[in-house]
Amino acid sequence: MIIETPLEKVTSQIVIDFEDEDQAKIIYDAILLEFDTAPDYRSSMTLKLDKTKLIIDIDAEDSTSFRASLNSAIKWINLSLEINNLL
Repeated sequence: MIIETPLEKVTSQIVIDFEDEDQAKIIYDAILLEFDTAPDYRSSMTLKLDKTKLIIDIDAEDSTSFRASLNSAIKWINLSLEINNLL
């Protein structure tokens, strides 16, 4: 018998390394507002730039809100990269 126990307090740091500082800065500037204005009922996200790296910190109350935050961050980054590649 498997007893399901939801995860409590999921905390993670995700680091995305870009080819150069200019590309990292462009993506950072493009998505920073999304991070600052995202609803934070059960999770919070912060975004930092360190040379060629974007650093995303996620603190969530449970695994569901963690997954939702991670999916949002990935979508924002992916969309910004796609738009940047069109230019």
